[in-house]
Amino acid sequence: MNSESHVVCLSVPAEPEYIDLVRLTLYGISSKLGFSYEEIEDMKVAVAEACNNAVVHAYEPGFPGVMEVRFERLEDGLRITVKDEGPSFDYAAKAERAESLHDKTLNEINVGGLGIYLMQALMDDVEVRTGIGTEVTLTKRVIRSEEMV
Repeated sequence: MNSESHVVCLSVPAEPEYIDLVRLTLYGISSKLGFSYEEIEDMKVAVAEACNNAVVHAYEPGFPGVMEVRFERLEDGLRITVKDEGPSFDYAAKAERAESLHDKTLNEINVGGLGIYLMQALMDDVEVRTGIGTEVTLTKRVIRSEEMV
């Protein structure tokens, strides 16, 4: 069996109502791979945030594009990639200007811009590639208890 047989790809309109389809697909795949309920919920939040960024930021209002979502089974987990073809941004510069959220009250935190922090907190690895569109790759490794091994 080749590695491509462990990949599921979705191509959906970059519209809010399609994010649930992505979350449902993630649930089905991750539950079969042995992720716990808590791990699945964390992944659903992170993937929804990546998709929401594509919906809100990638395309002009009234002219939605497409989100490509790829679920790749790894030996020790799952890699999810959300890609859009909208105008990109300078992720490195934006990340460099981002402030730490430690020691801040909720009133001191700006609305928006927390998506990457949230994804990093919930996933084991987050990569953002920009250029032609934006590609966010989220990786989660499955934690197996001693009884499951």
